[in-house]
Amino acid sequence: MSTFQPTGYYKPLIYEVSADEEGMLLRTIMHQRMHISRKLTSHLKQTEYGILLNGERVYINVKVSAGDRVEIRMEEEISEDILPQEMPLQILYEDEHLLMMNKQAGIIVHPTHGHYTNTLANGIVHYWQSKGERVRFRPIHRLDQETSGVLAIAKNPWVHQHVSEQMIAGEVEKLYLAVVYGCPPLKAGTVQAPIDRDAEQPHLRVVTPAGTGYDAITHYETVKTYGPLTLVRLRLETGRTHQIRVHMKYLGCPLIGDKMYIDHQYQSLMQSMEGRISRHALHAERLSFKHPVTAERMVFTAPLPDDLKHLLSELDHE
Repeated sequence: MSTFQPTGYYKPLIYEVSADEEGMLLRTIMHQRMHISRKLTSHLKQTEYGILLNGERVYINVKVSAGDRVEIRMEEEISEDILPQEMPLQILYEDEHLLMMNKQAGIIVHPTHGHYTNTLANGIVHYWQSKGERVRFRPIHRLDQETSGVLAIAKNPWVHQHVSEQMIAGEVEKLYLAVVYGCPPLKAGTVQAPIDRDAEQPHLRVVTPAGTGYDAITHYETVKTYGPLTLVRLRLETGRTHQIRVHMKYLGCPLIGDKMYIDHQYQSLMQSMEGRISRHALHAERLSFKHPVTAERMVFTAPLPDDLKHLLSELDHE
């Protein structure tokens, strides 16, 4: 068996064929056992050392034998369109497959038109380059600019695909904390209301009539009440843009500091909160999923940021 280690590739994914898999096609092993997507398979087939069986290049329609060693190698990549920029980062966890960040409020995740620097991507690309790593920036999900908390970043396309599929299947737990105006109608409940773009203001999202829009499900529970304000914990079953902000407004409990989804029935309360927090009060508290390689259930938690701790402390004293 070849021990040749080509340069310019990430550490390979390795799978050993078991006795009950004897006679399967290699492509079946790749798709059903290694969970390699057809899109990634197509790319690997064009890569010199992308697919190896016992150290040799083969066609994916060959049959495998018990004990065969399948190696999948992905080429190293860099984000050529992202300018490296040194900045402080709060890293929760990192290995050769994943980078878990505690994103600070006010930072955009990825460069967009008009925002080419001072994004989280700029800082992470600089961080990887400073360590001599060639990795492309691949966020598995997004957080709004003003939202703080746990953010998952894949370090190769297979990891991105694997965790994204867990999200689609509802196998990723996403917990948030928010401070809202008013009090939800139940101590714990579920908002199941479709969401789509606002026809008049496309940058906003709205709840749409049943049978239209995109399915969206948010579970909530009251953590603590502060008179006319409430701290709630939310669990997302789907991940639509602005989902929590739209669903909480739909309940009549918009987020404190949310300038895009203002509910004018709380106008006087909003004025009293000015200067106490400079962004919408939403924090991605916890993210949990199976590690793509080890299959171990991983739980990542981001501590409450100072501005929200200070706000809750003030509300406690009042």
